[in-house]
Amino acid sequence: MGQTECPKGRHNPKSLQSNRLKCQTTDLMNLPIIIITGLSGSGKSTALEALEDQGFYCVDNMPVTLLPKFLELPLKNAVDISGFAFVMDVREKSFLSQYPAVFDQLYRQGHHFHILFLESDENVIVNRYKQTRRKHPLSTGGSLTDGIRFEKEALSGLRTAAAQIINTSFYNVHEFKAKIVEALPGADGSPEPMQVSLVSFGFKHGIPVDADLLMDVRFLANPYFIPELKDLTGENEAVYAYVMKNAESKIFLQKYLDFLDYLIPLYKKEGKSYLTIALGCTGGQHRSVAISRAVYRHLKKTVGQVRLLHRDMAK
Repeated sequence: MGQTECPKGRHNPKSLQSNRLKCQTTDLMNLPIIIITGLSGSGKSTALEALEDQGFYCVDNMPVTLLPKFLELPLKNAVDISGFAFVMDVREKSFLSQYPAVFDQLYRQGHHFHILFLESDENVIVNRYKQTRRKHPLSTGGSLTDGIRFEKEALSGLRTAAAQIINTSFYNVHEFKAKIVEALPGADGSPEPMQVSLVSFGFKHGIPVDADLLMDVRFLANPYFIPELKDLTGENEAVYAYVMKNAESKIFLQKYLDFLDYLIPLYKKEGKSYLTIALGCTGGQHRSVAISRAVYRHLKKTVGQVRLLHRDMAK
């Protein structure tokens, strides 16, 4: 992050204080601002914790109308701040009516802005509220599901305006925090180079909701029916070798890697920041894991920044 050099030499004390505040204000303008919003129960507090661990100055339930004034305040030790992160949502009654004008004002003032919208499947949110026994902010006078659906509809415009949307339904806490860190924009407000995520999964556990590209590898020979391989996973070298030795696997993998080598640069050219590639088999333990490992090794050489997740391997 570039910083403005403050004037040096002999100064009137009042003038010196004024110059320092101007320099600090200029530096703060260069910091990214993350607005974390989305559905209640989707993990906004956890996302805020992840950003705090990255050196962000974090505020939960910030009234949106106070945001411009907050950003004008001189902050002590501002040089140690990576950016600002604010959770804003329907807990504040005026949020939905006020945020368009406030966000537009900040854009015009030159602040770097990144809206991160979190959501989860309805059944997941219902289960989370049952576990915490907390009340949904929009369920007054109605059922929990009524509140969830009303909120989803009310936030549809903000969801459309978001820089990134993350469905948190299938992440554990550690995976979710890693996903939030991946979503951080650069210091100039632009996203980092496109990040590719590979996810192996089992169709019987459901398709990953955030998949951009989905491949079904259930046509490959299944190690599950080999007694000595049944209880192992695609991380085991014997299973990996079994999947890879077949002619169908070799031909498929070559054609699929050629396809990805062609497609990924086009996604980059269009400015896509995140690409999730999902490969599925029946249970998500053998074939999809082995093929994902092979794809990962290739993309590490050609793309560089790749993350591999075996979603259902341990189930």
